[in-house]
Amino acid sequence: MTAAVSDPLCLIRALPIWSGSVEIEPLPGGITNKNYIVNEKGRRVVVRYGDDIPVHGVMRFNELAAAKAAAAAGVSPRVIYAAPPFLAMDFIAGRTYDADDVRKDLHRCVVLMKRVHREIPNHLRGPTLCFNVFHVIRDYAHTLEEEGSRAIPILPRLLERAKGLERALGPIELVFGHNDLLAANFIDDGQRLWLIDWDYAGWTTPLFDLGGLSSNNAFTAQQNEAMLADYFERPPNEMLWRRFRAMLAASLLRETMWSMVSEIKSTIVFDYVSYTEENLRRFEAAFTAFDEMERT
Repeated sequence: MTAAVSDPLCLIRALPIWSGSVEIEPLPGGITNKNYIVNEKGRRVVVRYGDDIPVHGVMRFNELAAAKAAAAAGVSPRVIYAAPPFLAMDFIAGRTYDADDVRKDLHRCVVLMKRVHREIPNHLRGPTLCFNVFHVIRDYAHTLEEEGSRAIPILPRLLERAKGLERALGPIELVFGHNDLLAANFIDDGQRLWLIDWDYAGWTTPLFDLGGLSSNNAFTAQQNEAMLADYFERPPNEMLWRRFRAMLAASLLRETMWSMVSEIKSTIVFDYVSYTEENLRRFEAAFTAFDEMERT
């Protein structure tokens, strides 16, 4: 295959959804996929370019099913076209959130997350994946060992801690989660809040999305309490706090190991080593807080 044919821009121009010439500009910020904004006669479309990534559990059939169901539930933009490695969706004109926006708009973010958990299952079609954070952590550890990762010396300690977190979590309620609640996946169009990017969607516990929302956006203890009370519609008791703190630490460990694997596997230009070290530091702090609570 020639470079011209394999160029994503050439392939995007050849998609059968355009009626004329298009202008394409990269959409910065993605660390899993390459994203583009396509302008055609005043219409703007987001095109995501990415193949399956089995090492991260990203399968495009699952992403498409989730994206279509999320659009039907009114929480995500309409899917216009899908043919791997491309997924084209309506462009949402609005403000992309940062962590400070999420913290300031916590109630609306929680309401949107509850809609995801409760309404998307009503619109899902076909087979979809399960997202078990502890399976993901164990699988990442196998990959890191096989690839000779620089992290091999600390894997036994991380896996032992993961076992303790899994025991503390206990039985789970099953919902269909987004599982990647970074601030940049929230968009406010001035009237409503949208959630995008369904790469890691799947059946999971609501505590993973709650833990991810907290860890990705640097929530304080007071914000965590407000989030839990808002989601469960009651003040969190001691058991809920224990399970949430376990999942908060687990979500940070998963993000750390995701980055460790990405150091080896990803072709996207990004400083994964620094991202690993920052998330490892945050995991150690979260695990220490969890462990101290367990000892009291």
